[in-house]
Amino acid sequence: MLPELGQFSLILAFCLSIILGTLPLIGAHRNNVLWMSLARPLSAGVFVFLGISIVILTYAFASDDFSVQFVALHSNSALPLQYKLTAVWGGHEGSFLLWTFMLAGWMLAVAIFSKSMPIDFVARVLGVLGILCSGYILFMLATSNPFDRIVPLPPLDGTDLNSMLQDFAFIIHPPTLYMGYVGFSVVFSFAIAALLSGKLDAAWARWCRPWANVAWAILTIGIAVGSWWAYYELGWGGWWAWDPVENPPLITWLFGTALIHSLAVTEKRGVFKSWTVLLAILAFAGSLMGTFITRSGLLTSVHAFASDPSRGFFILAILGITVGGSLLLYAIRAPLMKREFGFDLLSREVFLLINNVILVVASASIFLGTLFPMIYQALTDDLISIGPPYFNSIFAPLMMLLVLFLGIGPMSRWKRTSTAYLLQQLGKVALASVAIGVLLPLLVLLEFSLAATVSIALAAWVVLSIGKDVSNRIVNKPTPIQGLRALSLSYYGMQAAHLGVAVMLVGIGLTSYFSVEKSVLLEQGQSIVLAGYDFVFIGSSAVNGPNFIGEEAEISVLKAGVEIEVLHPQRRIYTASGSPSTEMDIDAGLLRDLFITLGEEKQAGAWSMTIYVKPFIRWVWLGAIFMVFGATLAAGDKRYRRLRQRRSERARQPVAADLQPAI
Repeated sequence: MLPELGQFSLILAFCLSIILGTLPLIGAHRNNVLWMSLARPLSAGVFVFLGISIVILTYAFASDDFSVQFVALHSNSALPLQYKLTAVWGGHEGSFLLWTFMLAGWMLAVAIFSKSMPIDFVARVLGVLGILCSGYILFMLATSNPFDRIVPLPPLDGTDLNSMLQDFAFIIHPPTLYMGYVGFSVVFSFAIAALLSGKLDAAWARWCRPWANVAWAILTIGIAVGSWWAYYELGWGGWWAWDPVENPPLITWLFGTALIHSLAVTEKRGVFKSWTVLLAILAFAGSLMGTFITRSGLLTSVHAFASDPSRGFFILAILGITVGGSLLLYAIRAPLMKREFGFDLLSREVFLLINNVILVVASASIFLGTLFPMIYQALTDDLISIGPPYFNSIFAPLMMLLVLFLGIGPMSRWKRTSTAYLLQQLGKVALASVAIGVLLPLLVLLEFSLAATVSIALAAWVVLSIGKDVSNRIVNKPTPIQGLRALSLSYYGMQAAHLGVAVMLVGIGLTSYFSVEKSVLLEQGQSIVLAGYDFVFIGSSAVNGPNFIGEEAEISVLKAGVEIEVLHPQRRIYTASGSPSTEMDIDAGLLRDLFITLGEEKQAGAWSMTIYVKPFIRWVWLGAIFMVFGATLAAGDKRYRRLRQRRSERARQPVAADLQPAI
């Protein structure tokens, strides 16, 4: 009966989301306070009933209820409990339920933290989110019901969870990725609500910025964890492969990056309003495109969920209706967003616009490279592959250009900046950056690489320009401490995120061009020297887990004759599915990783294995941590709290005042 209760709860959530997507919007149009006031309790109701559904589905996994088809296909009685619980999002139906539940969570957050906002605007925002939520739930009920039963004879045991998903990172990666994805639905809803009300101004941008920053930060975590997972789980020693399923999060992230910068300009200067709204729509479209690719059956991947094309058509219809409708509304409201440029071509506004254009072009190039093989196959029935050479040749130069403007933008001034001023501020910074780029790789790695030199020089450019900008802002203060205290959290957040870019550049540049690897066949007692490390194969032994059997190798790592680590890579066979899996072992460090993948036993006691030495690989994810920290700082800026306080005061005024259109 519990699965039926979960489905009934899903139906109730669908009914409430339909009401949420209609009555509050009609109420906002007619100035009906009663109908508008329904938005918040309806949002809470949708969240509660979707929460009941996902709790019941989780319990079905925990209790090995294999009469539920989704549980039977993605779990097994021998599966460890933590993976039984996270198998909820190990397949299409459960992952989409999680996606929709997270959307309801964002809706509830908007309902809670918008009490100081005009009620008509809140009704429009939550109404748009309600329309999205009703479409997603209808998709589940029509094509992807997670509570479908197997009748009349359910299996005694389940098929099992994909072996590559039986990993700690899988517990974190999908939820954070989905949370970031659907977070941009909130910013999209704010943009649509503003278009419906006919007003976009600095106050609207100021309100949107915290939501955009938080969504961007969470999506950054999701992408970084996915990259880390691919690095140590898939066994090829890489951290980004331009997978067609992993590209859409990056596309959304790039649009989101452009959006948060454009929101800053709209808030500060009241310009780029139409561009900001368009970016909000594009970021939302990017998240839906990722959903379409993973659930359309267009490709087979560890990240892809569905093989039924009818599901893809349904998602494509949702994408077409929502994005097409929003673009139509955008075109209708475009005349309301016109404004004359009040700035010079050499100004912070223009530099931020250039950065935005670069980010959008990068997104478009990834989009083209991701979808073109699928479209080509659909039209010709022939296969074509677009791999890393295409993406790297386009993406890398664009990012280098972006980083150059990343150093110039914060140093420039609003409205107008003189060329002499920029040369004075950044001339020495540029020379020092080039010197560091040339010397640092030689001193640390004793080897020259043009690509690594460029990466280090660009990273130094960002770091030194940050230092120069901070020093300029505190130079006229009584003491440096007072000057630092006077700077806003949003400023610190911006610089922390930019510092993260520099740290990531160091990691990407050095690990891409100085990593070494070697595939070897070693017998017991044999060794191999790689990058100054001596890897000695001690032997192998059987290893048994809760739901797998396998072999584990023991490799001693020596440096200058001294043992520094013992690594134990494994090769497993999962008993339920019979699928093989390779478990790498990594000696991680701030300056380098030692990475070993165990292959097959070729003869008695001799094993094939691949050994990697990867310098500065951890800096890739360290940079992401700085970015997340920066976005979180910016979202907590005190002026957003002051805005809420001012609106709270207005909210205590008579009801008639609340009915005035406001953003």
